[in-house]
Amino acid sequence: MLELTRITAGYDRRDPVVRDVSLHVGGGEAVGLLGPSGCGKSTLAKVAALLHRPDAGTMTLDGTVIRGWRHRAPREQRTAVGVVFQQPRLSADPRLSLRELIAQPLRSTGRRRDVPERVAELARSVGLSDELLERRPHAVSDGQLQRACLARALVLRPRLLICDEMTAMLDASTTAALVAVVERYRAESGAALLAVGHDRVLLERWCDRTVRWDERDTGKTPVGPVTAGGGLRPPAAPR
Repeated sequence: MLELTRITAGYDRRDPVVRDVSLHVGGGEAVGLLGPSGCGKSTLAKVAALLHRPDAGTMTLDGTVIRGWRHRAPREQRTAVGVVFQQPRLSADPRLSLRELIAQPLRSTGRRRDVPERVAELARSVGLSDELLERRPHAVSDGQLQRACLARALVLRPRLLICDEMTAMLDASTTAALVAVVERYRAESGAALLAVGHDRVLLERWCDRTVRWDERDTGKTPVGPVTAGGGLRPPAAPR
């Protein structure tokens, strides 16, 4: 389903955040990516979500090598991936109501006729009332806004869902509710999941397997590639 091979990425080519990292997520599989804050796991998630072009390495989605990121990616690839970020207020347009927020991907892909039915279906699934749907982000809680962001991520029925610290800012009851929504969707659709976070207990309970991204050095020492069995291979010894 998703194959990231020797990815190097960051925001300054001279000092990459992610170096030579590989990760595999099989069709219908739930994989947790566990690591401390600042290790680069969110940058890797953005690469997987087609939102950040890597400096080196290859990405394959459903057997097709990715050639473009963001709006340069073909629509069928962009719509195959849904993503939920840690901070909903940074990923939601404050001018839109929650109803408009959820419908945004449908409108941008020319599926306006699907808006009423699909938004109502997802609002019920994530636990948003009609009254909440008419509110803008400033008028709802972080948990309510994250529910809307999850609904937005699911509205195009993605084959891969990426949850980047989706529950880090939420209380235990909201966390449980949103994880349940994701699992219902996966059971119905067969979608794969990449869940990124630092909560080991949550990831190990939620996912089929958890890959540990142990930060080996707080300095600039490159870390080794992530292995399918978990953990990191150490960088090769100099020759």
